[in-house]
Amino acid sequence: MFNANLYVKEAGYDLLSLWRTPAFFLPAILFPVTFYIFFGIVFNFSSGSSKYMLVSYACFGMMGPAMFNYATAVASDRAHGWLTLKRVAPMPFNAYVAAKYVSSLVFALCIALILFVTGGLFAGVELYTWQWLALLLVLLIGTLPFALIGLLLGLCLSDKSAPAVVNLVYLPMAFLSGLWVPIQFLPEAVQYIAYGLPAYHYAQLAHAVIGTSQGHSIWLHLAALVGFTLLLTVVVRWRYQRLSH
Repeated sequence: MFNANLYVKEAGYDLLSLWRTPAFFLPAILFPVTFYIFFGIVFNFSSGSSKYMLVSYACFGMMGPAMFNYATAVASDRAHGWLTLKRVAPMPFNAYVAAKYVSSLVFALCIALILFVTGGLFAGVELYTWQWLALLLVLLIGTLPFALIGLLLGLCLSDKSAPAVVNLVYLPMAFLSGLWVPIQFLPEAVQYIAYGLPAYHYAQLAHAVIGTSQGHSIWLHLAALVGFTLLLTVVVRWRYQRLSH
């Protein structure tokens, strides 16, 4: 029987745990904001780059908490036996997984709001109200496949290797997807690689809200993200069942 109160409590405990770990949340929040201030505001080489870079660094920033929260926490819980304890406890394991996604969304929301305020106040970024709201919605919902990537890494890696491997996945994927440098300025071969990365389709959906996408069909990017999400769900489920035996 579904117990909503149990899910809420688990999410609250997970959020409190992260809040007591400034080594996690301070870099997660400050890293994309600092990047945006330097490359979207200080070194603003064109009139439209602040708005473009706002979306790109929002995508970059919001991917991070989803991947790191799952990968490092799940790997650590596996190493110390907490994951085994949670599996045999009366609490449904789905509550454990959902709680981490909720806490990731809270930090992602903080990152987005800080970036929005920074862009609006210091870079003159102006969007319609519906664009701000739609952009925020796309950014939040679009973190799901990256949470699944983090969960898969957490189920596969040791607690010591997880942070390093996440960085090896997260940072190159962000660069190759055009989140640091606009995709059109990257070599043509790199642009083809981007088409196979979820971060590229995530960013293009967000850019479509403000009219700065490459012009491909929104449905193409949406289908790609849904496809990545379904595939990752299957792989995560398979990996979890193997750990259970």
